Amino acid sequence: MIALLTGQIAFRSVDQVILDVGGVGYRLMIPLSTFYALPDDGDLCLHVHTHVKEDAIHLFGFLTAREKEMFALLISVSGVGPKLAMNILSNCATADLQSALQDGNVARLSAIPGIGKKSAERLILELREKAKNQGESPPPANTGVKLPAANPLDDALSALVNLGYKEVHARKALDSINICPGASIEDILKGALKVLMK
Repeated sequence: MIALLTGQIAFRSVDQVILDVGGVGYRLMIPLSTFYALPDDGDLCLHVHTHVKEDAIHLFGFLTAREKEMFALLISVSGVGPKLAMNILSNCATADLQSALQDGNVARLSAIPGIGKKSAERLILELREKAKNQGESPPPANTGVKLPAANPLDDALSALVNLGYKEVHARKALDSINICPGASIEDILKGALKVLMK
């Protein structure tokens, strides 16, 4: 089972990276929190969760061990698969998610696309105690190659749709924010998510 990978970024987008490790490219799905923190140059080291299905093996990469642990907790809940778990981590920082689970904050959790009131209550019921045991782990001090996005607006729209927002709402959010020339996709996404989370 793959638990950690270190290599050069051969490709990156808002939801995945391909890591070149000794000439072998590993495709890892990543949450937005990891995407935002991808370094500019050098090697990149990701904590990896290997998810094995009958017909496929999927790799999920995280900059911190804490985020990987939270992902594992989320997919342990009935009805929460890897895609939904990545969506939750992309919409809620690990520390905020831990606080929401511990405090029983149904409103915060149900504000995440794809999570309704019943799902939020189930997450709290099953993870409240387990979330208390999640410790703080600093991100590894490593770097990677940052590749420019071909069209940041299109990539941002695609990322928002992949996070569960309807395209029409995602477009309205993107249209409503002030985008400076040369703005990065990270900045565009942060601005759009602030509008959508209101």
